[in-house]
Amino acid sequence: MHTMTPPFQSSSKAFGERWSAWQPKAGGKKGKTSALADWDPGAKPFSLGSKTEDKAAVEALALELDELQNLFYADKRYKLLVVLQGTDTSGKDGTIRGVFGRMSALGVHTIGWKAPTETERAHDYLWRIHQQVPQAGDITVFNRSHYEDVLVPVVNGWITPEQQQQRLAHINDFERMLSETGTIVLKFLLHISPEEQRLRLQERLDDPAKHWKFSMGDIEVRKQWKDYRRAYDTLLNATHTPWAPWTIVPADSKTHRNLMIASVLRQVLQNLDLRYPPGDPLLADFKVE
Repeated sequence: MHTMTPPFQSSSKAFGERWSAWQPKAGGKKGKTSALADWDPGAKPFSLGSKTEDKAAVEALALELDELQNLFYADKRYKLLVVLQGTDTSGKDGTIRGVFGRMSALGVHTIGWKAPTETERAHDYLWRIHQQVPQAGDITVFNRSHYEDVLVPVVNGWITPEQQQQRLAHINDFERMLSETGTIVLKFLLHISPEEQRLRLQERLDDPAKHWKFSMGDIEVRKQWKDYRRAYDTLLNATHTPWAPWTIVPADSKTHRNLMIASVLRQVLQNLDLRYPPGDPLLADFKVE
């Protein structure tokens, strides 16, 4: 089991135990590694009781995160990269609206990753990723991420098992470099059940306002569910590191998903001992006329 390093610890023992229970446990008994099947996508470990209470908590957290983001932007000692990874309909867009929607656009940026362009394919697969990592004081949210490059090519047989392992090692080194140069890498895997995905895909078909989101490609990928699960299991065990840990988020409940991510994000930001920069002493007694 990896030991988390600041800012991925909690001063609250209870919170820390709840959080760590939803992180991969590589190197367990008899070398057993983690699998997504170990976690219930319908669980609500951070719930306060009722859906009404959880919704109110998400709203309060969103306001608190807005204040923390303002301080983070002013402090400028850190950069924060938030990775939202998950299957179709797992709730990446909903998380961005619910958790980050109150933050100022001045210092929060969202990048939605799609299939690489011809220019991007002409470079190494991390080239396009590196161009979009946050600068000092910024929070960047990845909707999908560089982990697509150890999922889609693996499931479709476009790279060999040796290349898969090589890429996983590349990603660890890349994230370690980001961490050592001031970027906090916070990774969330949105974990939904096949049945919940079925319901959400059907909702896209049935709701005219969501019909544009539906693609037959989603159905083809759904047929590869078990293959994607195996690929996710491999990457979770290979890339859950002290400098860039994974948090598995049970996401069958949209409200709880947002509550859990917002709670963890608040803890990480609070761990940074953020502070406003000192004012100019020459302006201490200045009065605006």
